[in-house]
Amino acid sequence: MENIIRFETVDQYSSYNNHPTFHPLINIIDYSKSKPGNEKMMYLGLYSIVLKDIACGDIIYGKETYDYQNGTLVFFAPGQIVGYEGSSEHYQPMGIGLIFHPDLLHGTNLAEQIKEFHYFTYQSREALHLADNEREIVTDIFLNIQTELKNGHDQYSNKLIIAHLELLLNYILRFYDRQFDTRKEINSGILSDFEALLDHYFDSEKPQTIGLPSVGWCADAMNLSANYFGDLIKKKTSYSAQEYIHRKIISVAKNKIFDPRKRLNEIAFEMGFGYPANFTRFFKHHTGMSPIEFRKSSIS
Repeated sequence: MENIIRFETVDQYSSYNNHPTFHPLINIIDYSKSKPGNEKMMYLGLYSIVLKDIACGDIIYGKETYDYQNGTLVFFAPGQIVGYEGSSEHYQPMGIGLIFHPDLLHGTNLAEQIKEFHYFTYQSREALHLADNEREIVTDIFLNIQTELKNGHDQYSNKLIIAHLELLLNYILRFYDRQFDTRKEINSGILSDFEALLDHYFDSEKPQTIGLPSVGWCADAMNLSANYFGDLIKKKTSYSAQEYIHRKIISVAKNKIFDPRKRLNEIAFEMGFGYPANFTRFFKHHTGMSPIEFRKSSIS
């Protein structure tokens, strides 16, 4: 891909945005100090949390633009390529960003916990839209980190910076929970679309050609990241996306088993199981009965 600007270090990204580097592994960026430009695509070797103040270009992640407006948080993990699309004219970026290198987390609890913050891999329609009080909390934590960075380094600096960062990441989890509830008109549609997708899947020949539906396949079919999709389904149903799919498989299987004309081997193939024995194990694990036992109990 042409015209990609690579940022492997905090200092590279800070310098590009006209900011001094107070710490080699973390910084707060005030984008109003950046040079006006029409951003090219960027490779980030850093974690980034950006609070957008104005719509200045359409942020691209993968093949789609982020769903964002004023006061929206967007997230990027190391190894992602992001950029802007739309205007060839120069514009002045606005907003505040927190960037940190993965090495910052070495030797801390966050080194393992960072995997739990799925929003770093959310995509397109999945940005976090902050309420006014939430924006104030995020901004205050940004400022606290910035103050700590400017105060200079001592024996407490890294512990305090990590503590502020962990606090921010956990607040964002809370805010996403709120968004899953308040954007019901969007999220309820996703849930009904998921159910319709599974219905269509098992009514088609996909089980025989593809196999059982995976979480990744379903998320991709719905144009969502697997993590956002999984988090949303868990929030709305109390089941993981995998558990939801398994419950659907059992429901479809039971309806097929009720038909005495169908042989169990035939049902296993129609459902997408490679071997009848796999179908039997799966069904018994979830129902406590083998398919044969279930068929007999339904007849008696």
